Formats: sequence, C-alpha cells, structure tokens
Amino acid sequence: MSADKLFIDKELSWLSFNERVLQEAADKSVPIIERVRFLGIFSSNLDEFYQVRFADVKRRLIISEEQRGDADVRELMSKIQEKVLKLNQDFDHLYNDILLEMARRHIFLVNERQLTEYQQNWLKRFFVSSLLPHITPIILTEKMDVLAFLKDAYSYLAVELKKEGQPTRYALIEIPTDEVERFIKVPEPKGKRRRKTIILLDNIIRLCLDEIFRGFFDYDSIEAYAMKMTRDAEYDLTHEVDHSLLENMSDSLDQRLTALPVRFVYQRDMPEEMVERIIKMLKISDYDSVLPGARYHNFKDFIGFPNVGMKYLENPALPAIESTDFMRHNNAFDAIRERDVLLYYPYHTFRHMTELVRQASFDPKVRSIRINIYRVAKNSRIISSMIDAANNGKRVTVVVELQARFDEEANIEWARVLTDAGVKVVFGTPGLKIHSKLCLISRREEEGVQEYAHIGTGNFHEKTARIYTDFSLFTADKTLTTEVRKVFNFIENPYKPVKFSNLIVSPRNSRSRLYKLIEREIEHARAKRKSGITLKVNNLVDPGLINLLYKASSEGVKIRMIIRGMCSLIPGVKGLSQNIRAISIVDRFLEHPRVFAFENGGERDVYISSADWMTRNIDNRIEVATPIKDERLKQRIMDILEIQFLDRAKARVLDKDMSNAYVKRGNRKKVRSQTAIYDYLKQVERAEKRQADKQKNE
Repeated sequence: MSADKLFIDKELSWLSFNERVLQEAADKSVPIIERVRFLGIFSSNLDEFYQVRFADVKRRLIISEEQRGDADVRELMSKIQEKVLKLNQDFDHLYNDILLEMARRHIFLVNERQLTEYQQNWLKRFFVSSLLPHITPIILTEKMDVLAFLKDAYSYLAVELKKEGQPTRYALIEIPTDEVERFIKVPEPKGKRRRKTIILLDNIIRLCLDEIFRGFFDYDSIEAYAMKMTRDAEYDLTHEVDHSLLENMSDSLDQRLTALPVRFVYQRDMPEEMVERIIKMLKISDYDSVLPGARYHNFKDFIGFPNVGMKYLENPALPAIESTDFMRHNNAFDAIRERDVLLYYPYHTFRHMTELVRQASFDPKVRSIRINIYRVAKNSRIISSMIDAANNGKRVTVVVELQARFDEEANIEWARVLTDAGVKVVFGTPGLKIHSKLCLISRREEEGVQEYAHIGTGNFHEKTARIYTDFSLFTADKTLTTEVRKVFNFIENPYKPVKFSNLIVSPRNSRSRLYKLIEREIEHARAKRKSGITLKVNNLVDPGLINLLYKASSEGVKIRMIIRGMCSLIPGVKGLSQNIRAISIVDRFLEHPRVFAFENGGERDVYISSADWMTRNIDNRIEVATPIKDERLKQRIMDILEIQFLDRAKARVLDKDMSNAYVKRGNRKKVRSQTAIYDYLKQVERAEKRQADKQKNE
C-alpha cells in the first residue's frame, strides 16, 4: 500500500464524525426534541471546524501557494468544500423534515408570515418591551471597517432599504441572543391550547423592521437576509519578557476579535449585489468558504431548544447513581483511604467530586489542596471550594490553563478571582498546554501526612459531567499520589528533571511508554502468548502511534478501538491492519474518556488518561495517564468497554470510505450501550451495597 494511502486526512475524518452527529438528528428512533438539539450540536461543531481546522488548512494552502504549490493541500481543501456543501444540503433537508415531524406533535416553529393577527400584535408588544432595547443597527458605508465590530459566529440580519431614485442602503442587525432567549413561545388564542407555537428572535425582528428604521430612513421597501461570519480562531502569542502570560492572553483575545474570516454563510436568496458588497467588506479571499444557506444561521442555539410538548419528546432522565464506596463512609477521605474509588460520569453523580473538595475546604486535618483547571462551569462549586479553603487557612494552588480554546476569557477571569481571594494561581509554561485532570489533597493524620489524589479523563465541570462520559479515579495509593505531586511540581518547574515510574506523563514519557507498551504486545504475539490492545480515545491521528499499531496488527496483535472523532488509521486493510477493528459511538451522551488496555501475556494493564493519541497531546501538552491497580476496577472498565463493543444501536463502523455504516445487528440482541452501561453500574452499586451491609451486620 502506498505511503499516501496509509492515513485518512484528519480534517475529512472530523467531518465524517460530524456526519455521525447528523445521523442522530435523522434517526427517527431518537425523540424529536433531541433530534432538533442534534442539529444544534452539528452546527456548533461545524463552527469550531472552520475556526480551527479549516483555518489551519487555509494557512497551509497560502504558504504552499507562495512557495511551491502543494497539490495535496489544494486537493484537501477541495474535498473539504465538497463535503461541507453536501452536509449542509443534508442538514437543510433534515431540518424541513423535522419541522414536519414536530408539527405532527402540535409543535410549530413558525416565521413572521405564519402568525395570526393576535400573535403578531402580541409579538410587536414583546418586541418593543423586551427586544428593541438590545438592537442597534450598524449602517454600512464604503469606508467602514466591518471586521472591527462584527462578532465571530454570531447571527446577523443584513437589511436592504430601497427608495426609488436613491442608492440602496444596507445595515446589519445582530441577533441579541446574549440578552434574550432565541426561542420565544407565542401565546395561542382560546380553543387552540393544544397547539404550541415557537418563533425565533430572527423572525420577530423581521416582523418589526419598521419599528427599528421608521422615522430615521425613507424607504419604499425593506427586506432582511440572514448571514454569519466565522473567523480564524488561532492567535499569535508573543511572549515578551516584560509581559505576563495573563496580559499576553488578554492581548491575544483582542487579536482574535479582529482575525480574518474563513467562512461566510448567507441566505441563498440574498440579492447578488448585497452578497458582493458584504464579501468585499469582510475581505473574503478565494481561500475562504462562501456558502449559500437557508433562512436561519447559528443553529448552535438549537442545542437548547425547549421542549414545550410532552415529556416523551425528549430523552427520559437517567437519575445519577450514588457511589456506595462514598456513601457508606462519614467522609470522602475514609472512603478513598480504604480502597480506590472509580466513578463513571454522567452515570455516577459528580456530587462526590464537589463534596470531596467542599469537605477539604474546612476539614481541620487538610493542609493543602492543589488542582488544575482546564474548563469549569460558569458558577463553579469547585472554584468556590478553593476560595473557601483559602479563607480557612489552607494552602491552595490552582493551575489555570489560560490557553483552553474558547474558554480563555473565562479562565482569565477565574485567575483574577482566585488571586484576589488569596489562592496561589499558577499558569504553567507558555506554549505547553496543561490538559491533565488532577487534584491532590494533603491531610495530616495520626500516621503522618496522607495524600489523596483525583486522576481523571474529564474536566472539573459540573455541567459537562452531566452530558460527557468520563472516568474519575480517587486514590490514596502512595505510588500514585507521590507522582501526582511530582506532576504539580513539574508544572511549576518544567525544566527540572523528573522521573515517573507509574504515571504516563506528557511530554516527559508518553511517547516512549506507549511505544514500549505496544512493542511488548508485539513480542507477546510473536511468542504465542496472550496479546491484544483495546483503545478508546476521542481522536487517533498521531503518525508514529498509528504506524506502530499497523506493525502490531501485521504481527498478529488483535486491536479493538472505539474512536469518537478523528481517526486517521485505516482499519481492516489486508497486510496492514487486518487485525484492527474500529467503531464510533454517537448517542445522547458525548463519549469522552480515554482508556488504553494491554493484554500483556495474561496480566492485563489498564490505563485511563486525559490524552488523545494526537501529536499535540503526546508531545506538546501536560497530560496524565494512570494505571488502574485495583483488579476490581480494572474489570469494571473492561466490562464497560465490552458493552460498547456489543452496541448494535449507536455504533458505526470506521473504514477507509468513511461510510459511517451502523454495525450490523445480525442475530445479536439490539444493545444500546449507554443505556446498558447505566443498568450495569446500577447493578454494580447494588451489589456493593449488599456486600457493605453484610459486613456491617457481621
């Protein structure tokens, strides 16, 4: 097989992942309101794709054209444009189908032309009282720098005002979704209570255009057309000696606000003259994506589409499971000291984590708390507990990652709040993102100082812990807690030599350790000992690791993979990857954990990690993987993965054609793994409780 066919372009693989999201919106077994929300997830994903991945390809193409002209990059750009156009067409058709499905359930998403007189009058009053105060049109002129004020990925109405014998005027109106909910429930007249009508802010503004412009402009006709612009999200950090990282990050956010666009989406019936005028003002180049679209943009708001109908129109709630290990002890420290505890969100409640740091914030035995945050909730209880701990005289260190993409501004503010509260805030090393999910609590006990550690795959974020699947390990094992302490020291002193024997830590030893673990499986396969690799990550794109997996497959190592997003490895190719099987699962919860399991001749090693198998995560970030030492917890993780490999409802096959075909059911039971895992963990906790009650009564 030729070298250029060994890998799938990660950008195309990413678009294939987003196609799987669109499949969920198309799946009629999914409740209708959830299908609408998947349209929002698809749109939000596509925004980020343009901000990051398309922007990167654009830069590569510009550099290539200036140097030698790389045909591969041009071909990739062409394939991206073609795929996005196809996905947008599918999206538009699907949106119309979903509108009809909702109408059958008496839910109507209407435009301004579909309102009764009663509803029009109600909305005009609503507009004046609640919406008009947040609207200020920007009148476009030739000399205006539109990029100076146009917000990235916000939805706008481009307004055309025409008067016979005068030049056409143009204006832009931002849809003020930061101030007013985008979906407004419109009251029904008496006798139609069963009917539920919703209208978007966009259409309320269209209905009331005269209220905005009348009295200021003279016009014969006025029309509004939807548009959206997406900017390059990368920023250029300059690390000057006399500037702190915090100041540099603030400057870089300002740079992003004026970064050049990479995508312009407009309502397809927008007049050609208007399109050309706006493209010119936005400085759209031939390298950028210009896409005609439907009447609405910024579908990402549809993630929060309200259910105004019956409960069955959205997924039934799965009440979070309490951990027996934590519940049967007076405090979290007694539970963790007795044995390692493993939680799997969102099936388990995140409350156990917030309760741990709450207890630590006032426990007189606790001396210090160290934690690193990448993304946290808007009203974070974790942050509140860090402030409470500082007020109670604990030594508190919070490592704040200022370069967490799209969360930079929030994290800058958290850094200021924590510093003002007396918390020691550490930013780490510029250019080396801290993506590990660690917490270390030091407690003085009768036997001396005891440390308690959290090592996880997901963020300390109360909201995402309800919709992302992630593992959290809580441990008092000294071989692990000592090395967690070393990681925190490494973050503060990244150039000081440090050695890790248990933890796999990027960028110190991840590549070498992972290579050795894969090579060990190859040696076992050659010696006819038990071998095999089970891998679950969000993204697999690192060429070095992929090539080693190809080698392992060629040597007879059976490899099973669950890859949610990008997968550059091509499974099932004879002579290269015939022993590799890969699936992807997209369902109501976002699959987020990273797990590596190696059979090791029958003495299986299992790791959970914060790191995907991407070059940036292996070589350019601080990431941590931990071995699971408790055999009981090892088996629990493997049981969960086995359930996922049995999925016959939401699992798709990953192949060279990126066909996203569902795994064939055959004669197997139709297993929906996320539901089955919830049932499995409930059984596990019930069994643990019975065992605990038995011991208590003996």
